[in-house]
Amino acid sequence: MPTRREALATSAALAGGALLSAAPPAAAVPRTTPDRTTAASGQHPGSSTIALTHATILGAGADRTVLVRDGRIIRTGRSAEVAIPGGATTYDLTGKYIVMGGLIESHVHNQGPETVLPPLFPLNGVTAVREMWGGPLHHEWRGKVRAGKLLGPRWVISSSIIDGRPSLWANDTGDRVVEVTDAPSARRAVREAKASGADFVKVYSRLTPEAYEAIADESRRQGLRHAGHCPDTLPVARASDSGQQSIEHLHALLLATSAREDEIRRAMARIRIDPALGTSFERYASWFRQVHTVEWEAMRTFDIGRTRALFDRVAANGTRVVPTLTVHHSLERTDQLPTESPEFAYLPGWMTESWPAIWSSLTAGRTAQDTSRIHQIYEHRLRLVAELHRAGVQLIAGTDTGTGYAVPGFSLHHELELLAEAGLPTQDVLQAATSAPARMLGLPDDRADLLVLDADPRTDIRHTQRIHSVLVDGRYLDRAERLRLLADVARAAAASEPPATGTATPHICVH
Repeated sequence: MPTRREALATSAALAGGALLSAAPPAAAVPRTTPDRTTAASGQHPGSSTIALTHATILGAGADRTVLVRDGRIIRTGRSAEVAIPGGATTYDLTGKYIVMGGLIESHVHNQGPETVLPPLFPLNGVTAVREMWGGPLHHEWRGKVRAGKLLGPRWVISSSIIDGRPSLWANDTGDRVVEVTDAPSARRAVREAKASGADFVKVYSRLTPEAYEAIADESRRQGLRHAGHCPDTLPVARASDSGQQSIEHLHALLLATSAREDEIRRAMARIRIDPALGTSFERYASWFRQVHTVEWEAMRTFDIGRTRALFDRVAANGTRVVPTLTVHHSLERTDQLPTESPEFAYLPGWMTESWPAIWSSLTAGRTAQDTSRIHQIYEHRLRLVAELHRAGVQLIAGTDTGTGYAVPGFSLHHELELLAEAGLPTQDVLQAATSAPARMLGLPDDRADLLVLDADPRTDIRHTQRIHSVLVDGRYLDRAERLRLLADVARAAAASEPPATGTATPHICVH
């Protein structure tokens, strides 16, 4: 399996309309005519009944037909046995492959232009996302998508981050971070999350065990799930036992698999942040640079027996793990970061041009020895993913999009490649981005979200990028419309101006 760097270099050459080569730079794209909808519009002209005929449905067989009406799948079966209703719009998909349910991106952070970010997900075959730092903007977008006013994915939205004090992100993020210090304040934060309309509670790294347990209990009382980071002071087994729906990233798991976990946790507790640092990002960067020394010691004292016992327990509890290999890779294999990519044309320059400086801040002061060790830490993370899979832990695909070098929609395809590099069978990689997160998020089985591919992804996971068409909430985006809407997004990105208050604080939440 090629590395992500090799995949980025070759993906533009994939045949059959791979998205990386789907549209030229914005300046070269001809303008659309006024009677065509734009990427900001969710309206679907034409018949409310759609028939997709003669396709191979993964897991169901060849020469199948799917009938869709009013945003719901009403029937699937052999093409010879499914009658096409009068007036239906029919698409002959002979030689195409349907991934039932579309792709689901389970770890995103979206802050940016409405005309750019939401459309990029369905235009890349991502029909649902889990927003991991929710706010009013995401609820506004979800409302517009549901009303047909905006092309975008289904949104499952977290609460504000609930963290201990001091939180690394509390200095300049307003009410998007809630600091709690004890059980009463933790319970109050959960009730406020429910009142805000959050679908689940986001827990974070600096919670005390007392506050965390109160959040877990109050979430159950309020009918909410809790998910996010495993706090530094809390054993992973305890978080899993509490019913945490998913553990994000691989940091906590790496620490928990050391034979000297107690010693490792004491080392984490000794990390200090200079209070004079002005922004939350500066404080985070300082903390982040100190963490790798602790991770190196945890890796050196890796205990396979302890690891397998822990992962078996996590699997038995039904706790999911979202490895977010994409962001681990970008931070720990900086030698493989692309200096440019066709994907970047779909984001504003004021966003992409800030990435090198952000990464320089995060990686400042690394010696050659540091770099070598961090490369080894990344390879160790891949081993942890393989061990999680061996234990039967349900792995869920998520990227931490919203950080640098991760373009909405595109990045999920790279995450699938990295999961395959970690040793997961292709079928399990596909499940990590389709049926598994659908069950986790409680998405309806009959939702009309489908991804149609020109090549079978079971033979090569990179074929998820060979997109022929997408059905998102019953709206069919054929090849021509997808290319046109991608061109609209590229133009909108090129025209986008940075916020009046300056570029938003970058979000890095891998630890």
